[in-house]
Amino acid sequence: MTVAVVCDLQIIKITVENYSSFACICRVSCNLTRAFIEAAAVIKLGKVIGNGDEPHGVCRVVKLLKLLVELADERIKKLGELYNTKKVTPAVIEFVDIAGLVKGASKGEGLGNKFLANIREVDAVVHVVRCFESTDIIHVEGSVDPVRDIETINLELIFSDIEMAQRRLDRATKALKGDKKMQGEVDFLKRLIAHLEEGLPARSVEITDESEQEIINTTALLSAKPVIYACNMSEDDFIGGIDQNANFNAVKEIAAKENAEILPICAALEAEISSLDDEEKVLFLEELGLERSGLDRMIQKCYSLLGLISYLTAGKPEVRAWTIVKGTKAPQAAGKIHTDFERGFIRAEVIAYNDFMECGGSMVTAKEKGLVRSEGKEYVMNDGDIVLFRFNV
Repeated sequence: MTVAVVCDLQIIKITVENYSSFACICRVSCNLTRAFIEAAAVIKLGKVIGNGDEPHGVCRVVKLLKLLVELADERIKKLGELYNTKKVTPAVIEFVDIAGLVKGASKGEGLGNKFLANIREVDAVVHVVRCFESTDIIHVEGSVDPVRDIETINLELIFSDIEMAQRRLDRATKALKGDKKMQGEVDFLKRLIAHLEEGLPARSVEITDESEQEIINTTALLSAKPVIYACNMSEDDFIGGIDQNANFNAVKEIAAKENAEILPICAALEAEISSLDDEEKVLFLEELGLERSGLDRMIQKCYSLLGLISYLTAGKPEVRAWTIVKGTKAPQAAGKIHTDFERGFIRAEVIAYNDFMECGGSMVTAKEKGLVRSEGKEYVMNDGDIVLFRFNV
């Protein structure tokens, strides 16, 4: 069925479809400004995810405002052409537009509880902050101040984290009476809470050993989630130089202190880019001195931020990119395709994408040059590995 999302600027048609079986989805929350959604995200995502039959502006979503975005990857495109494959399946990331936030969200104000619940479910956060001045678009606070906007979000997350950390500290303190091994956890939690009470996110606390990192990982701290600050800037900023924008530089300083990422982006330009065909898009980006669109850069940065890589399978029926965490071994990577592949894993026949292309895309030539390797259970997968798994069940 189809539904219409009514925005201030236009109505965007969306096809609702069940993606419960879609493999390799990573969930990334976008605290997007309304202008960013209207001008860039929905339009672009619709163009990317459509199956080729939909009109421009139509996209498939898991639920309303949950959008699957392809990771731009020239490798699978070239492999698809080489094999004349019937189907090319890229890696995807799921973007979720979460509920709005107001001061007091950690106490349930506004849609605070829903906002915090949505944040808990995701792996990373893209926080779009306004860094451009315009008298035509009034900021909800009456002035443009990205530092204030970031602090509003961060403080609500931190307040929630203090409560969460305090509960764990109380449990650890009780357990300490019967188990002195809990002393390390108690000490770290006290240091963590002191850090949070200074208004600093959990992701910037000093970690001294693996046990402390494990506490962070198992306490469900909202401010520990990796963050990309997407600075929504004007066209003039990109033409004149983004480093001349004081707001952008202020966000850069915050990101450096928090161990967060930063990405300059222009919603107005993204809207224009989304309406162009591939050739026009390349020319348009060249005029701006850019290789990729802002949304393509954001998707790639999300992928990198989460420590993800892709291995490739290639053949006439399908060329596909499979998403795995960096450091994954061959049997577990095989399990992404099917559990039988992992359970009955024998070996993996592997060649690096670049080596394969240097052989003219010929597996025969690659084998003659000794570039196709037979790897066992301890092999750690690399980004761009082209793999054929051998298994028996």
